[in-house]
Amino acid sequence: MLAAIRSAAVVGIDAYDVTVEVDAAQGLPQWIIVGLPVGAVKESRERVGAAIVNSGFVLPPRRITVNLAPADVRKEGSAFDLPIALGILVATGQLDPSTVENRIFVGELSLDGAVRNIRGSLSVARHVGRAWPGAVLVVPPANHVEAGRVSNISLAAPVTLRELVLQLRGDDLMVGRPKELHAAPRVYEVDFSDVVGQESAKRALEVAAAGSHNLILIGPPGAGKTMLARRLPTILPDLSEEEALEVIAIHSVAGVLSEDITLGARPFRAPHHSISGAGLIGGGSSPRPGEVSLAHNGVLFLDEMLEFPRGVLDGLRQPLEDATVVIARAAMSVSFPARFTLVGATNPCPCGRAGEPGRKCSCGPGEVAKYAARMSGPLADRIDMHVSVGAVALRDLSADAGVGDGSAVMRERVGNARCVQRARYRALRSVTCNAHVPGRWLDRHTPIDSEARTLLHSAATALELSARAYHRVLKVARTIADLANDERIAAKHVAEALRYRPSARK
Repeated sequence: MLAAIRSAAVVGIDAYDVTVEVDAAQGLPQWIIVGLPVGAVKESRERVGAAIVNSGFVLPPRRITVNLAPADVRKEGSAFDLPIALGILVATGQLDPSTVENRIFVGELSLDGAVRNIRGSLSVARHVGRAWPGAVLVVPPANHVEAGRVSNISLAAPVTLRELVLQLRGDDLMVGRPKELHAAPRVYEVDFSDVVGQESAKRALEVAAAGSHNLILIGPPGAGKTMLARRLPTILPDLSEEEALEVIAIHSVAGVLSEDITLGARPFRAPHHSISGAGLIGGGSSPRPGEVSLAHNGVLFLDEMLEFPRGVLDGLRQPLEDATVVIARAAMSVSFPARFTLVGATNPCPCGRAGEPGRKCSCGPGEVAKYAARMSGPLADRIDMHVSVGAVALRDLSADAGVGDGSAVMRERVGNARCVQRARYRALRSVTCNAHVPGRWLDRHTPIDSEARTLLHSAATALELSARAYHRVLKVARTIADLANDERIAAKHVAEALRYRPSARK
């Protein structure tokens, strides 16, 4: 008897239909799985066989052939365990074929028949919502909340294979949605009010948050660069629903989905400087998202940025420009979104004391130049804001914190500026903030005073700015004006934006 069970698989962060066909014929007892199975799919024979027997069903001594269609696309992961088990039960007459119609099944099986969680269930749910409206998606209980973020599908989450089969036999599949998620107001353990001094750096981070601008903090060890960067998430606005779904889908596919991400927190990724290029950008024989994609719609923080290998850092150039990563392999090409705010922190030289008043640098001029050259000119050109962070005097450390604005006040200003930007760019596809708008569009459509235009042109010549750097200064100035609730860009806004821009490298 032949059985066909509908399922789905994930490539990148998108899903596609898979039909699991099972034939149980007379012959020598053996299993054959075809349809380009790899890895865990090949091992499903042992899991599925034990799960069927331990759930109280019969596994007849038959020649079982499992085909995963379409047969010309590689299949990986453990999500086919459940549909394979159901296909065997249907093919051996233990389950009526009509009970699995108009239903899609995904899930891993343990040896005792429990249904375990899988990667990419949100991607599968989004695909089912688009391609099969009205169908019931059966997912593991651990993925119920994740898949429930898609509102236009029906869900079932049986705990075991036996429970699912008994429900199907009785035409009583328990369909229901998870309890509505109500994220409590986010409480952070850190706050910008904890920071003593560093008002100029706090201002730069507020500008970066308001416009999603890339930023690098340069200063001696112990000046507070890491402390400042790790407080950036406390002033970022909430994710929109579509942004949250993208973030959850990426983290689910990567297998690193956390409760905070499920509840809509913006990602903050801080990889160690020993990370490989594939770990940062993404890759592998079966492409997986890297840190740049895990930071999508959030922050990628590179502490000790110049300690990263130059080749690894240069891999950031294309994602920073295109907001996407394309990983090409002989058999496939996978695209991952990668729109993030890059924040780096570095010392000015190997000893960290170059340019610091009252402290002597022990590095020679050649060492300082070599250290700075670890970041290529093209990458530095893509960083909107270069901010110097000086050491705080020891006598000031005992001063009361909270003299400057705290995260709540800064977050309100950032949120207001983002609202202005969303309204401005509502006609532009996938543009919600100043850092992502095309430079020429902004140059043509934003009102700018003649004095500000003159200052921008003269400074661009004096600093030898590239066309890209020119437009990035304009974008930062636009953000500064938005924070001040000014419709026009004035000379003071351009002057502040130019403060964050170094001259071209020689």
